[in-house]
Formats: sequence, structure tokens, C-alpha cells
Amino acid sequence: MKKIVFLLSLLLTFNAFSQDELPNVDLTTTDGGTINIQKAANSENVVIISLWATWCVPCLKELDAISEVWDEWQEETNVELLAVSVDDSRTVKRVKPLINGKGWDYTILLDSNNDLKRALGASTVPLTLLVKDDKIVYRHSGYSPGAEMDLYEKIKEYSN
Repeated sequence: MKKIVFLLSLLLTFNAFSQDELPNVDLTTTDGGTINIQKAANSENVVIISLWATWCVPCLKELDAISEVWDEWQEETNVELLAVSVDDSRTVKRVKPLINGKGWDYTILLDSNNDLKRALGASTVPLTLLVKDDKIVYRHSGYSPGAEMDLYEKIKEYSN
């Protein structure tokens, strides 16, 4: 019986990670509005969805690194970026001051109930997704310096 439970949980975990459709989840905008992630990511261009938090140092390093090359990326590929904060109700008040101080030129959305994070089966942040034609075509968890260049290669691969 234990083997069956283990295999079933393994299968469910695999299905969550092999998900190729963006879940149907509503998020909050920084001005208090509501937008569905599928609608927000609906573009003919490649869309980066980055799950991050104000308390996550690797998340901030990744978004800062992308910010340094963002203009070139957009110029060459028309890529879009949705930075989805998973800060909860205790820390979400830090999001606006942080993004204003950073000067990030991204669309910032809030997932303070972690609905998107759960629907994606994300156990940790940062989680970076590439979406093309409403499908998740690339998924990467974690950040190390230089990983943004690997991401850019994937963006170019899917930008036509």
C-alpha cells in the first residue's frame, strides 16, 4: 500500500511539473485591480512569468540581472515580462516600495494567496516560465549568476 501511495504521489508531482497550460488564476494588479494570468500572458510574443518575493534574495538578483539587459531583449525579441510577487498578506506591502526603488520596467502582479504558485506546483521561488501561444514552453527554478543568458537563449529560440 505504501508503494502505491508513493507512486501515486510521484505521478501527481510529475504531472504538476510537466504542465504545459497556464492555469486559470486571477491575480491582483499593484493598483488593486484583478487580471487573469491567462489574459495577462495572452500575447503573440514570448512572455516571461517570474514568480518572486521581496524576501527572496535570488529572486531580486534575477530580476535585477534581467533589468540590466531588458531594453536589448525587448528590442531584439519583443519579449514581455510578468513579475508575479508571491508575498503574503504580511509582506505584500513591501512590493510597491521595492519596485519603485528598483525601477523595474515590468508588469508587476500579486499572488498573495499563492493561488498561481500552487496551481503551478511551485515549491520554491524564483520560478521562471516562458509562455508562447498560451503554453508553458520552458520552466526553470532557482537562480545563479548568468542564468539570465540561458533564459535569453530560450527566448530567442521561441521568438519567431
